[in-house]
Amino acid sequence: MTTTPFKRLAIAFASGAVLVAGLSACVPLVVGGAAAVGMGMVATDRRSSGAQLDDQGIELRAAARVREIANDYMYVSVTSYNRQVLLTGAVGSEADRRRVEDVIQRVDNVRSVVNELTVGPSSTFQERSNDLFVSGKVKASLLDAKDIFANSFKVVTERGVVYLMGIATRRETDRATDIARGVSGVQKVVRVVEVVSESELANQAQRGGTGAPAPAPGPGPGPAPSSSSSRVPLPPMEPLPPAQPGGATPTPVR
Repeated sequence: MTTTPFKRLAIAFASGAVLVAGLSACVPLVVGGAAAVGMGMVATDRRSSGAQLDDQGIELRAAARVREIANDYMYVSVTSYNRQVLLTGAVGSEADRRRVEDVIQRVDNVRSVVNELTVGPSSTFQERSNDLFVSGKVKASLLDAKDIFANSFKVVTERGVVYLMGIATRRETDRATDIARGVSGVQKVVRVVEVVSESELANQAQRGGTGAPAPAPGPGPGPAPSSSSSRVPLPPMEPLPPAQPGGATPTPVR
């Protein structure tokens, strides 16, 4: 997929908007869906239109629920993709961590919750700024790749840990993970991806969806390299688990 100047401008604009909203908000909570809508990617999203609307509603309702229990030691980021919620950030105690997950689990239309909240001090302004910058670089690198459908992934970064959410094939997931690992500033990649087969995506495309898989790399020089010249020295990736009926399974790649 070729990255046009307009796409890069959209990424920069959306990242800046999220930075202003997320870092200047009075409530210690970040909602993760607005940037994707602002980038105009709804039409090429592999989620159904109903799932996209549900995700926006889930994030808004989740924000209200977290505000009701928020305290001075809580900074929570809520991101919903295909009705699965990823929680990132920090809380003051294990009890708070469990309480946040419990209230999110009861939000309408939530299928499952991946709780990646840590117990301890919240990230600093500079760390959050850097995380947004890393997310932008990862997304731009995915768009630069010619053998992957970049819009099938949502990128969330917390203290250098990149979370890839989405609906993708095993090949696309492995390729996106490899690209993210090659971006400077990435400490670890965690895949929260619903793995589907190429035939399932083809069937979705025949039904009028937008899930057609990106072309697999053919013979020749191989897949396009990441746009970043830095590579995190990481050991081989852990294998993805089989696709689960209930959604994605988080898989860390250290």
